[in-house]
Amino acid sequence: MTRKLFGLLLAVAAVVVLTAGSPDDGLTVHEWGTFTSVAGTNGKAIEWNGLGPARDLPPFVEDAGLHCTKWSFLASVRMETPVIYFYSSREMQANVSVKFPHGQMSEWYPSARVSSDHITPQPADTPDFQLRNTVGGIEWRGIRVEPGVSPALPSGGEANDRYYAARQTDSAPLTVGTQHEKFLFYRGLAHFDVPLTARVTADGKILVSNDGATVIPSAILFENRGGRVTYRELGAIPLHAPMDATAGWGEMGDAGHSLPELYRDLEETLVSQGLFRKEAHAMVETWKYSWFEEGSRIVYVIPRATVDALLPLSVQPQPAHTERVFVGRIELLTAASTHDVADAVNRGDATIAKKYGRFLEPLLARVPHADPAVAAKVQQLRMKIAQQGDFCR
Repeated sequence: MTRKLFGLLLAVAAVVVLTAGSPDDGLTVHEWGTFTSVAGTNGKAIEWNGLGPARDLPPFVEDAGLHCTKWSFLASVRMETPVIYFYSSREMQANVSVKFPHGQMSEWYPSARVSSDHITPQPADTPDFQLRNTVGGIEWRGIRVEPGVSPALPSGGEANDRYYAARQTDSAPLTVGTQHEKFLFYRGLAHFDVPLTARVTADGKILVSNDGATVIPSAILFENRGGRVTYRELGAIPLHAPMDATAGWGEMGDAGHSLPELYRDLEETLVSQGLFRKEAHAMVETWKYSWFEEGSRIVYVIPRATVDALLPLSVQPQPAHTERVFVGRIELLTAASTHDVADAVNRGDATIAKKYGRFLEPLLARVPHADPAVAAKVQQLRMKIAQQGDFCR
């Protein structure tokens, strides 16, 4: 996405905010979410099957039926678990609309009106769909905001507690029709360039560059190799000033750091960006097992203006205060990960799917395919994984 287009989107977002009506002094709205992408050889987001394995959400969450089909849905960004909280001094009704100019909604709760113009199919001989030129959105109308009420919230699938962690806040319960929840939840797939690029060089350096329109407030470089954790805080990323994120990396190690310390640092960062303490804790609890799984990645705060441009939000009545804190996750396809996957291909070890999850396919694509024997082994491993039900393919 060019800077010119980013500027136009920012202007549109500003118009939306300025024309939303008179603020309601008794209403505060907070939102958090994640944009996940995979960095290609040039550092920019590449297409991948963002849906990955089977659904990881409770059974009552509604979806667009994209999981477990014979198709992959190619996108450059997986928008994961945005949740919108309401805080009000009184009972009230509200309407919420979220536009997704470059993507499509895939899951949501409570029930909502979901729109998407089209998904562009690939050639007939490939079982893939590209999420290009889509204009999606989601709308909830007649939301009842009910502070002080304690309705029975839906349950099921508690083995995956990431969804339920988002309930541990002081937000007001919401009712849409006959459905109750502590927040509005949605996910989606999209095709756009994320503001941060991260290029892995042949000698193992990770070169980070902010190609967006605004300074990125905070970023962290993280690596987990067989349970050995290393990370470093990169601080703010200025515009168009490439940074070697690995300078001194070998000297740093993980001395004096632990995952609990990192969780606390992340919570402090999220609070500094505008989330309430319990919201920040809920966000880290929701994602701490997947943000820090096997592999290398950069986790960074997406500037608020960029969020508003990529995901315009409208709330009626207009809140007196609105905060939107989104985190970007860039998966890095390093030589270490590629070698690990290539070794699994050679052994025919399908357990590699558990290790790298939905990021396995981009890594498999990096295994040299020039040798027909290697290409055959890659395909055999894909089939073996599919037969075990590890992936919806």
